[in-house]
Amino acid sequence: MPDISTISTFYYENQLIIDISGVLIASICGMLFIWFLFAALPSHWSAKQTRFKTSHLVRIARLPAVYSIGMIGIGQLLTFTPDGLKSTLNSVVLTLAVILWGQYIYRASQFLLKNISSQSPEEGIIRPHTLPLLENLAAVINVLLAVYLIFLVWHIDMTAWLASAGIVGIAVGFAAKDTLANLLSGVFILADSPYKIGDYIVIDTGERGKVTHIGLRSTRLLTRDDLEINIPNAIIANGKIINESSGRHVKSRVRVPVSVAYGSDLEQVKALLLEVAEQESQICIDPEPRIRFRVFGASSLDLELLVWIDDPEIRGRVVDALNTAIYNSFNANHIEIPYSKQDVYIKSLPEQK
Repeated sequence: MPDISTISTFYYENQLIIDISGVLIASICGMLFIWFLFAALPSHWSAKQTRFKTSHLVRIARLPAVYSIGMIGIGQLLTFTPDGLKSTLNSVVLTLAVILWGQYIYRASQFLLKNISSQSPEEGIIRPHTLPLLENLAAVINVLLAVYLIFLVWHIDMTAWLASAGIVGIAVGFAAKDTLANLLSGVFILADSPYKIGDYIVIDTGERGKVTHIGLRSTRLLTRDDLEINIPNAIIANGKIINESSGRHVKSRVRVPVSVAYGSDLEQVKALLLEVAEQESQICIDPEPRIRFRVFGASSLDLELLVWIDDPEIRGRVVDALNTAIYNSFNANHIEIPYSKQDVYIKSLPEQK
């Protein structure tokens, strides 16, 4: 059996190898422990899942946590390297740690934002239509923070960089003020939500269409002519928008103006209009169609047929069907539809030679 002096002599002669082996063994054991611990925790929490699904956050944190233990071991091994090389290798290790945890924070933030938006789709600032904006904002903050930490790890002075960035920012702001106006308007549109993808809107310049894309610079509308209009957000933000898909109800009202001649039986006219509306299958039953007598015109009695539809996309088809049915019904019941007439009076004829 070896005595204590023999063991001590062996240790002092092979101290470096033994220390490195100890660090490696401890690191491997720590990495395995963290790996199995993070593998067991999600299954333990899956039975009693929380609102934010903590098990998923733990699952995606397993890899950076294991790598962190390994990097701690590498950091201990660096104590055995020369001082000049030690600083560089230490910066490399810390840079890898920043990248790994930055990636985890990015994935965790994206997951939490999506989870919160799905839990309360109609409440709060995190809603499906504001989700892309917040995801991009979280990604930008994460990247900027990671870059700042990497600069600190490599002992790079940020003062000159920040001063240069300020000067460049002022120059870019003056050179691209229109683009920046569109970007800021896009942020406000996403946050304020005057419309969302799928809505039918009418802007004050007359364009009407379905919103197919809301970007930071522009909004795209698909018209009924199957043409895509790309409108800068600054124009929309500073103009009047009519959202035909918004309001207290999903349904939207369609007004059909109708004129009949003086002397027509208004009760009969109203009954015929209601009959036409009830026979049109694309019109909602609730609210029910209604008739309004609006004004005594110059040569006609002006009424409006008010009906509701489920989808603004069919507005044109509904108006066409109603106008056709109204014309046929009035013709069949001998109700006169007035039109512009002009009387010409000839006071005298030229003398014939």
